[in-house]
Amino acid sequence: MDVLFDLDGTLLDPKPGIIGSVQFALRSLGLPVPPVDDLLHVIGPPLRDSFPRLGVPAADVERALVFYRANYSGAAGTTLPAMFDADAYPGIADELAALKRADCRLIVATSKPHVFAKPILREKKLAHYFSAIHGAELDGTRDDKTDLIAHIIATENIDPTQALMIGDRRFDIAGARNNGLRSIGVTWGYGSLSELRTAGASALCDKPKGLHRLVMWMLAGHG
Repeated sequence: MDVLFDLDGTLLDPKPGIIGSVQFALRSLGLPVPPVDDLLHVIGPPLRDSFPRLGVPAADVERALVFYRANYSGAAGTTLPAMFDADAYPGIADELAALKRADCRLIVATSKPHVFAKPILREKKLAHYFSAIHGAELDGTRDDKTDLIAHIIATENIDPTQALMIGDRRFDIAGARNNGLRSIGVTWGYGSLSELRTAGASALCDKPKGLHRLVMWMLAGHG
């Protein structure tokens, strides 16, 4: 039984690091910098899609990514790389441990480049729960969740009928559906309840505690 997890908004709350790095990129390009609460929508989708919506000209999107990654990785001179400015959601580690005890194979499926996802999960003491950590490439390859999940299915030899995708945004739900997986939409992240329902989540979960029981119930053929 395989369980795929989104990262940002599902396992970790990445708001300070991601939003701060987006603001750094916009400021570096001399563009208007929205306040934090107006930038929450950038958590989840690929940044190549989000930057144009923030007024970054198409010709400057790659430059924006360079600035973003400089701040996010710490290369811009920050004391602590912004990518580590994130917190595991309370109780999520206990749920991962319970799923491991139930012999589930846990896999991360994130649109974040894997070169960032892996050290972040190690830093937050979550990496050891996962058999594999899959993410996008820096050039944007597989930053679409449908493409990413298809790649994971092929690489990890997953039977979609015996697997679930867990995430907080419509991209997670659509990526699962497009690959024949059922999904659980979690409402503690950055996607709204209506977003997850409209996307067609197979089930919804409003807090980490008890997530493993819902997963096992669904993998037993319910839901």
